[in-house]
Amino acid sequence: MSKSKSLFENAKRVIPSGVNSPVRFFKPYPFFVKKAKGSKIWDEDGNQYIDYCTGYGAMLLGHRNSKVISSVVRQLKIGTMYGAPTDLEVELAILIRRAYPSMQKIRLVNTGSEATMTAIRLARGFTKKKKIIKFEGCYHGAHESMLVRAGSGSAGIPVSDGIPDDFIKNTIVLEYNNYEKLENVIKKNDDIAGVIVEPVLCNMGLILPNNDFLMNMRKITRREGIPLIFDEIITGFRMSYGGAQEKFGIKPDITTLGKSLSNGFVISAVGGKNEIMEQLSPNGNVYEASTFAGNPISTRAAIASLHTMYSLKNKIYPKLAKQCLSLTKSIRESATKYGIEHQVNTISSMFQIFFTDKPVTDYTSSKLADGKKFHKLFSGLLNEGIFIAPSQFETGFLSYAHTDSDLEKTMHSYDYALRQIRT
Repeated sequence: MSKSKSLFENAKRVIPSGVNSPVRFFKPYPFFVKKAKGSKIWDEDGNQYIDYCTGYGAMLLGHRNSKVISSVVRQLKIGTMYGAPTDLEVELAILIRRAYPSMQKIRLVNTGSEATMTAIRLARGFTKKKKIIKFEGCYHGAHESMLVRAGSGSAGIPVSDGIPDDFIKNTIVLEYNNYEKLENVIKKNDDIAGVIVEPVLCNMGLILPNNDFLMNMRKITRREGIPLIFDEIITGFRMSYGGAQEKFGIKPDITTLGKSLSNGFVISAVGGKNEIMEQLSPNGNVYEASTFAGNPISTRAAIASLHTMYSLKNKIYPKLAKQCLSLTKSIRESATKYGIEHQVNTISSMFQIFFTDKPVTDYTSSKLADGKKFHKLFSGLLNEGIFIAPSQFETGFLSYAHTDSDLEKTMHSYDYALRQIRT
């Protein structure tokens, strides 16, 4: 029996379903990771994989980036947790604000779920209204009002058990990329506290915004005085140093950041306009608190990550975009060669293949893709030493650590795995 299989059997005895997050499970059992470095991870059985899951997008600089790790090691020698402010928190907030001018003030939190939960609470506290508009397939964390037709591991589950109807009734779910429907709902409803969106949908596979969808969303929310929340937990620092809002030229009222912010350490941020952020306690009446928020370990990691990304931004982003285009071009060519119906969506350093003959532009079209073929692709790639996220409803990510030789092997592996799908 492999070590991973044995570990999974033991895990099921003490951990629900054997995993601490649903997206980590795949049949017959997930491999257990022993170590990682650069673009690669190794499992407990000694198998090496080129990693395109990259911590679901967090490892923009690659695993164990030397500058990030050395900064954290220095901090470990002087303290790990204080429960009191540090100058590091101020330094990090300034760095974030320079990259995201729309975030005039920033509060550090721990997870993406905390950040989006706080953003929604701020929108309601600021407007004194109740309803939040979200979009099908957008995943904004595992908290009550957002687990309605969400993406990622909850894709296909209309509403999670354990959520009272009182939460659901204040969440309006609309079709992504359908601006006309958004405009109609806003015009007919005077109790909209905010609109939250992944500017690029990364939790239903990868789905790109149609022309002017985000710009029109910004126009109507500004006109109606409705806070627009950009959930950039994934796209922040990944699509560009200034995230999706820099790439698309749109300033939201509230932004959430995470993942690439610290290259693998636990930290997130929520920020926005002064008048909105000042609603937070202790000066305001919107309560938010967290014991570990701004802890010096994660904050040091984030500072080192941002300095590294900024100093290399003229190299990182062009390299990743070029590699991603080359990889996706090869995937398309292989799928076409083998007569497999497919769509490949890509932007910046992100990509995903869908096994369908129709363009994938929203939750409904994503769900039409052949999940069985995707699982066969995942298994074939894994056997070839390539690790992508095991679900169709996730996204592939490149890191700065991926080399041209990694890409060459990956292209050959996709070709092999796609050939197996045909047969």
